[in-house]
Amino acid sequence: MNGPNLNLLGTREPEIYGHETFEEYFNGLKGKFDQELDLYYFQSNHEGAMIDKLHEVGFSYDGILLNAGAYTHTSIGLADAISSIKTPVLEIHISNVHARESFRSHSYLSPKCKGCIVGFGLKGYELGLLSFL
Repeated sequence: MNGPNLNLLGTREPEIYGHETFEEYFNGLKGKFDQELDLYYFQSNHEGAMIDKLHEVGFSYDGILLNAGAYTHTSIGLADAISSIKTPVLEIHISNVHARESFRSHSYLSPKCKGCIVGFGLKGYELGLLSFL
């Protein structure tokens, strides 16, 4: 699950986020893990839609990879949604948030998540999937 502005991967700040769209990357992940995992992708720029999706799948999925983008640093609502579900959530960040602006170092989500993968680019999603195997 990806949050705000991550629909612009491939064009948004490629020096930080790279040139590949998430859809291109996700198709490669599906090919790599198709024998082991059923993968689904959801992206929204809207906090409420993300909370609704966590509520929808958070009692039936085996794991959720969540890159909440800027909501990581602002959303108590997303943190509460993670606390409210049974499915383990792994927080993902493409960039090293600790090497950027200081506000990016604080996460409301981290204390509610199984773990956090930071700064490995899109490869972080694959590392996250491996944690659920």
